[in-house]
Amino acid sequence: MKALKIAGAAIGAVVVVIVLLLVIGIPSSFLTAQIQERVERETGYTLAINGGAKIGLWPSLNITLNDVTLQDPKDRDINHRFTASSIEADVTLASLWAGRPHITELVVIRPVVNLPLKRERVREVSPPSKPAAGKATDKATDALSIEHISVTGGTIVFANLRDRVENRIETVNADVTIDADRKVVLTGSARSSGNPLKFEIKAAPPAAPVERQNIPAEIKIDAPGLLRAPLAAKAEVRLNGSVVMINGVTGALGDGAFNGWASVDLSSKPLVKLDLDFQKLAVAMSRSTDSSAGQPWSSATIDVNGLNYVDFQARISAAELNVGDARFTPAAIDATLTSGVLKAQVSNLGAYEGNANGDLTVDVSAANPTYTMRADLTSVRALPLLHGLADFDRIDGRMQAKISVRSTGTSQRAIMSNVAGTAFVVFQDGAIKGLNIAQMIRSLTASTLSGWQESEEKATDLSQLSASFRIDKGQAQTTDLNLVGPLVKLTGAGTIDLGTKQIGFRVEPKLVMTTEGQGRATDPLGLGIPVMIEGPWGSPRIYPEMQGILDNPDAAYAKLKEMGKGLFGQNGAGLGAAIGNLLGGRPGATDGQQGGAGGQQPGNPLGGQLGETIGNLLQQGLGGLNQGGARPGGQRSIPSPASPAQAPTEAAPAEPAPSAVPSDTTAQQDSQPMNEVLRQLFNR
Repeated sequence: MKALKIAGAAIGAVVVVIVLLLVIGIPSSFLTAQIQERVERETGYTLAINGGAKIGLWPSLNITLNDVTLQDPKDRDINHRFTASSIEADVTLASLWAGRPHITELVVIRPVVNLPLKRERVREVSPPSKPAAGKATDKATDALSIEHISVTGGTIVFANLRDRVENRIETVNADVTIDADRKVVLTGSARSSGNPLKFEIKAAPPAAPVERQNIPAEIKIDAPGLLRAPLAAKAEVRLNGSVVMINGVTGALGDGAFNGWASVDLSSKPLVKLDLDFQKLAVAMSRSTDSSAGQPWSSATIDVNGLNYVDFQARISAAELNVGDARFTPAAIDATLTSGVLKAQVSNLGAYEGNANGDLTVDVSAANPTYTMRADLTSVRALPLLHGLADFDRIDGRMQAKISVRSTGTSQRAIMSNVAGTAFVVFQDGAIKGLNIAQMIRSLTASTLSGWQESEEKATDLSQLSASFRIDKGQAQTTDLNLVGPLVKLTGAGTIDLGTKQIGFRVEPKLVMTTEGQGRATDPLGLGIPVMIEGPWGSPRIYPEMQGILDNPDAAYAKLKEMGKGLFGQNGAGLGAAIGNLLGGRPGATDGQQGGAGGQQPGNPLGGQLGETIGNLLQQGLGGLNQGGARPGGQRSIPSPASPAQAPTEAAPAEPAPSAVPSDTTAQQDSQPMNEVLRQLFNR
C-alpha cells in the first residue's frame, strides 16, 4: 500500500508539472542553441536570443523567442541588421513528426531592420560554393511552410554612419498570407517623413528554385506625400542573382495609364534602370508660404543627401505632363544619377502653344550642393505657365526667355543668395494685370506711392516688356528695362536682390498723349525727372528722384513746382501741345499750333481751331500755375489764331474759317467727344 501511495503521489506531481508546463511553457536552453546554430550555418549571420526561448503546449505547440538580434560579423558599419522584441511561431505537431515544419502563425513584434547606405558601387565576386549553398537553401525553404505572417510596429532604417545620414520608415504594420497554391498577398501601412503610406502586393511564385522564372505580380501603392494619385501596376518579375528584372509593366497612376520596364541591381549600391511611357503624368509640387513676396526665403535645410546612395538611369515620356498646376504636352525627360550627380534634360517640351528646352544638374557629392540650370522658352503663353508653376498671375502675353544660372546652398535663402549667371526675358502683346502704370505716373505728381497700388480692376496693356540681367551672388542687374504700351512707355535700370527680395530701380516713365498710341511722330511726354522704385519687391516705395522727398514730401513737391517741372515737362507745354494735336487731328503734328492748322484740313473744320485754342490756353495757363502767377477765376488773353506766329504752314482749303472761340452752343455739342477722349487718356 505504501508503494502505491508513493507511486500515486509521483504521478500526481508529474501531472501538476505537465499542467504547469502547458500553461507557462517549457524553458528550453537547448532549443536556443539549436536555433542559433542552424541560422548561422544557413545564412552566415550571428543570431542572439537575449531574452531566452520557451515552448508552449497549449492551446497548440508554439515557440517564443524574446529580444532577438541578428548581425553580420563582416559589417562594421551596422551593429545589428535585425532586432525584434519577440518572435512567436505556432507549429502543428504532426508536421514536426514528419520533419516538414508547418507554421500556421508567425508574429513579429517591433522589428527593426537596418539597411546600409553605400556611396559607391562595389562589384562583389561570388564564391564558387554559392550555387551549392543556394540549393541547400532551396531545400530548406521547401521543407518549411508558413500560412500567415503578422508584423506589428516595425521600423526600417537606412543609414550611413560615416556620413551621419539616417532615414526611417516607421510604424510598419504588415500582414502576409500564403495559400496552398503559393499565392502570396502582402498588405500593410507605414509612415515615411510623417507621410502615410499604404501598399498591397500580390504574387504567385513557382515552385523552388524561383530564380530565372517569371513571377506574375501586382502592386498597389497609395502615398499622398510622394505620389499625386494611387499607383496600380502589373508586371512579370524575374530574379537573376542580385538583379530583379521587371518586364511587361502596365498600370495606371491615377487616371493616366503607363507601360514600360525596369530593373534593380541590389548587389551593392542600388542601381535602378527604367523606361516608362505615360499617357498622363501628374507630379505634385508643394508651395511654401515662406516663398511669398512678403516673406523671406526659408532657412530650413533642403535634404538632398539621399541622392548619394542610389544610382539610376531613367527615361520618362508622357503625352501630358502636369507639374503642380502647369500642363506640358508632350514631354520627354532623360535623367541619370551617378555618384551623387543628377543630370536631367528636356527637349522640345510642349509649353502653352510654345516650346521649351533645358537641362538641370544637381551635384550633391560635396557637403555644399551645386545647382546648374539652363532654360530656353520660345513663344510661350506667360499667364498659364507662370500661374501654374509659381502661382503668379500678373503678366500675360507671349514670352521668350533664355536663362543660364548656377548656385550653391543647402536652403532656399542660401541658394537664392548665391545665384550667378545671365537671364533675358521679353513679353509681347499682352498686359500687366492688377496695375495701371499710367495712373501711377499721374499720382506721382502729387505724392509718393507705397506699394504697387494693385487692384483686380486695373490693367496696363503692353506691346513689349523686356529686360536682360547679369546675376552675381544673388544680385540681378539690368540696364535695359523697357516697357512699351499703347499709352505708356517706361525705360530704366536697376538691381534685384534675389536673396533678400529687395528691389532698386531708376526708371523714366512717359505717357503717350495720343489715342493712336506708340509709333507716332509725337514724342511721349515724361515727368521731367526720373522715378525711384526701392524696397521689398512685394511692396516697394515709388517716388520722384528729388533730394529730401522722403523726409518732407510736401516741401519737395513745392520745390518741384517752383522749378517749373510739372506733370509733363517745362510749364506744362508738352501737355498743351499734345492736347492741341489730339483735338487738331493732324497725325504728324508736334505742337498745339501745327495741330490746330492740321485741323483745318477738309473734314475737320472745327477741330483745328478748337485744338489750337485749348492748346495755347493750357500752355499759358499751366505755365502760370507752375510759376505761381495764376489765381482761380483769373482772366487770360487768347491769342488770335490769325497772328503770324500761329499761321499755318500749309494752305487751307478756301472755305470760311470758323471762329477761334466757338459759341456756347457749339462748344457744348463738341465737348462730348472731347471729354470721352480725355477720359480714356487720363482715367484709364
